[in-house]
Amino acid sequence: MSEATERRAAWAAELKLVASSRDAAAFARLFSHFAPRVKAFLMKSGADAAMAEECAQDVMATVWHKAASFDPARASAATWIFTIARNRRIDMLRRERRPEPEDLTWGPEAEPDQEDALTMQQETERLSVAIASLPEKQRVLIERAYFGDLSHSEIAEATGLPLGTIKSRIRMALERLRHRMSQEGVRE
Repeated sequence: MSEATERRAAWAAELKLVASSRDAAAFARLFSHFAPRVKAFLMKSGADAAMAEECAQDVMATVWHKAASFDPARASAATWIFTIARNRRIDMLRRERRPEPEDLTWGPEAEPDQEDALTMQQETERLSVAIASLPEKQRVLIERAYFGDLSHSEIAEATGLPLGTIKSRIRMALERLRHRMSQEGVRE
């Protein structure tokens, strides 16, 4: 079993402990690993430090309350947590864009577009499946780069692989993901 596979299994086990017995120590380990990464992810997506911190806290509270809904057969713990973070960021952006009372129109408002929400959820699920289908060497690097928030140089240092190998594997993985996602989009 590779180091990345062992780590994925360990995080899934921690989530299971939180879900089954509200294990505070398991949650503390999840929190100390994922909260800073979620905050960095949010800041890279344009949130200021205060908003990123607030959102990261909200994400981790959701992890505590919804751990029972985690399904390791559908996604890794990191993918599940970062999907929650992405959705919280979208919610925060929507709140920021709400009009001031004087800008509101009178009369009934249109219902939120459920089709867009469903489409986004389906695309997230398709992407999770596509990532899971990558060869392990590529999948691990994609997860480290995009979910672990590591630079290519940091990944090279951690793995001992040459920087060029890291870059080419990530590039090939992204090409495979683009191809798979475009094929899935055509079938729908």
